[in-house]
Amino acid sequence: MPKIDLDAIPLNNSTGYPAPHDRAVQGRWKRGLASVAGISDFGVNHVTLKPGAWSSQRHWHEGEDEFVVMIAGEATLIDDKGRTPLVAGDCVAFPKGEANGHHIANEGQGDCTFIAIGRQPQSPCHYSDIDLMFDWQRQGYFHKDGTPF
Repeated sequence: MPKIDLDAIPLNNSTGYPAPHDRAVQGRWKRGLASVAGISDFGVNHVTLKPGAWSSQRHWHEGEDEFVVMIAGEATLIDDKGRTPLVAGDCVAFPKGEANGHHIANEGQGDCTFIAIGRQPQSPCHYSDIDLMFDWQRQGYFHKDGTPF
C-alpha cells in the first residue's frame, strides 16, 4: 500500500493537554499516517490548522527530532529565535535536545496543512511558556516542579 488514501483516515482533533492549555489546539485536525502505512520507527502526521489554531503549545523534546514540511496555505513558526513565515514547500527541523521552544500558528484567514515527522517520543517534553511538561516514563503531564497536573 504505497499510496495512502487520506480520505479513508478519520480526522482527529483530540489533545492530551490539560485545560486551559488545550484551547489553542482546538482547531488542529490531524491524521496519523505512520501506523496506517505500517511504519513503526517514526511517527508521521498530516495536520491541518484552522485559522487561529496552533500546532501545539511551544515545546521542545530531549530525545525526539522533529521535521515539518508545509504542503498548503501559510503559517508562522514561532520559536525562541522569533517568528518565521512558512508557505507550501518550506521545511523546518527541530533537533532533539535543542532547547528551542517552537510551534506553528495559523494566523491567516484560510487553513494551512503540513506533514510532521518525528521519532516515537520516549523522553521528556518541555513547554517553554507554561508550567507544563510531559514525562513519558510516568505517562502524564506534570508541573515543572514534578507534581502531577
